[in-house]
Amino acid sequence: MIETPSAAAPGHPGPQPGLRERQKARTRAAIRLAALDLIDANGYEATTVAQIAEAAGVSHTTFFRYFQTKEQVIVSDDLEPHFIDSIARVPPGLNRFDLVRTLISHLFELGRVDEWVSEPRRARLLRDEPVLRAANQLAAEQRFSQLTEFLAEYTGVEVDSLRLKVFVGAVSGAMSRLVECAEEPTAELMADMLTAIDLFEQGLPL
Repeated sequence: MIETPSAAAPGHPGPQPGLRERQKARTRAAIRLAALDLIDANGYEATTVAQIAEAAGVSHTTFFRYFQTKEQVIVSDDLEPHFIDSIARVPPGLNRFDLVRTLISHLFELGRVDEWVSEPRRARLLRDEPVLRAANQLAAEQRFSQLTEFLAEYTGVEVDSLRLKVFVGAVSGAMSRLVECAEEPTAELMADMLTAIDLFEQGLPL
């Protein structure tokens, strides 16, 4: 059963977080910003966890309370509760193409209003740094797996159906490619993503 999260970050729908959560969010943001600045200056490989912690003004121990590894500083985001909430708010009765359009629109808006997800330097690292690119792809696959389970439940199709796997694979592949080619989440990117769904619905005409 999908549950609605109890708190939302600024810029996202839902109740706003309390003082403790805001303090934790500021610490996460400080670590992420320090990492980006150091990577800009020294490169990803040369930047260490110790350097990031020092630049962020936190202890080595505190760093690992927030992030398990250096790569997770860049790859991770805080969208999971909002992602779940977006899925829970999808109206019933949509056909599979309108369902995907709705999900894409919701998820795109989540990323667009989130400062970390829409940070151009982060996007560039996820695209250009092989280690981060691989880790980000794994994270994307896990999210697409959640979407597959939701699509199966919503449409009444078995989750291991070949047709569902092909449909999700085709859509996720197209969306991933469009995002990779974009520098930031612009209105043009959103239009291209929705046009891609139109093309799928039309039988992929050339």
